[in-house]
Amino acid sequence: MSKKLEEYIRAHKKDFDTGGFSSDKLWTRIEQQLDQEKIKKPSRVPYWLGIAASLIVMMAITFIYTYRSPEAENTIADVNPGFARKEMRFASLIEEKKDSLEVYAKDNPDLYKQFSSDLGKLGEDYERLKKELQNSPNQRLVVKAMSKNLELQLQVINQQLSIIYEVSQSNKENKI
Repeated sequence: MSKKLEEYIRAHKKDFDTGGFSSDKLWTRIEQQLDQEKIKKPSRVPYWLGIAASLIVMMAITFIYTYRSPEAENTIADVNPGFARKEMRFASLIEEKKDSLEVYAKDNPDLYKQFSSDLGKLGEDYERLKKELQNSPNQRLVVKAMSKNLELQLQVINQQLSIIYEVSQSNKENKI
């Protein structure tokens, strides 16, 4: 058998050396075979799975926006706009009167220190009420308490101003 193979190779040596197989014929046969084979399409994600994924993403975004948003806090204006205007008016009056107290503080620093501590306590109570407003089931009641606190702060400051005025008047009279 090996003699026959050797004879065949010698007889067709020229065809082997020159590439007896035409490359054009080879490529056309490959193309035909490829055309005949069915090419598999990539598998698609089921329609319902895409909808479920988009719903999960939307719910996550809504959750993050709703529970992490600092704007979600209630303010006095949300509960009662009338009280909000009253709060603004009292807050401006309180700041104005505090400035007046500071002017007299130079003459009576000990008295001013005591007055400041009293106002500080009322201010802390007001801030506590502000925090309580967010979680209170009866927000109107908390807003009324906040309003009363501001009124009380204004009354205390007015009394403190009158005391300081009387002390400064008596100091002036004693000097004379």
